[in-house]
Amino acid sequence: MKAVYMTDQGKIRSHNEDCGGIFLNGDGNRLAIVADGMGGHRAGDVASGMALTEMKKFWETSSGINRPDQAETWFKEHITLVNDSLFKHARANEECDGMGTTIVAAIMLEDFATIANIGDSRCYILNESGFRKITEDHSLVNELLRSGQISREDAENHPRKNVLLRALGTEEKVEMDVSTIMFEEGDALLLCSDGLSNKVNEKEMAEVLKSGDSLEDKAARLVSLANEYGGEDNITLAIVEFTRVSEGDD
Repeated sequence: MKAVYMTDQGKIRSHNEDCGGIFLNGDGNRLAIVADGMGGHRAGDVASGMALTEMKKFWETSSGINRPDQAETWFKEHITLVNDSLFKHARANEECDGMGTTIVAAIMLEDFATIANIGDSRCYILNESGFRKITEDHSLVNELLRSGQISREDAENHPRKNVLLRALGTEEKVEMDVSTIMFEEGDALLLCSDGLSNKVNEKEMAEVLKSGDSLEDKAARLVSLANEYGGEDNITLAIVEFTRVSEGDD
């Protein structure tokens, strides 16, 4: 298994409120995370940074996760703890009032991947069936789309596209989506913030992932495309490819 993480400030924003990374636990299993912070007075980067730091700490001290139900339980328990921490921090610090973050995260083992998400950061999979989005956005526009009130074309350019119905840290209790999929040799996962998904369409994402380029070059190409198309937001992504590698490789 190979993985890469990349983040970019974009062409417009004065600072980067996205966070993410790829981390190993005691068993050598990977957790990939992308978090897109929000809130005034730079509180967005506080929220995404806290979420990442706490999830990383929890994961690096975890072990014995071998089955999908264990991975799903791990997400439910630890994302709930992170939500509680962020919510209390925001209430105790006036400058962080209302802060929150999206989160999309994946635990990857050799025969499955478990994905958790809150907000509109996304996870896609490329496999023998094609390229598709696994997660559902917790956004006003996606809810209007799902209920048939607007068309997909309307959704692309909706003026309230950035309005989230769920975020990590903004409420005392949080709902998350958690699911498990088969993850097999030759498959790839793409986790990203909306700075990528709002700019680069799925056809282009799939073309980049299918290319023979290195993982680092694929990530750089996706970031470059988002910037070419405007780069109005921070751009963050993680790619994980299930590739058998020789002993000694990572």
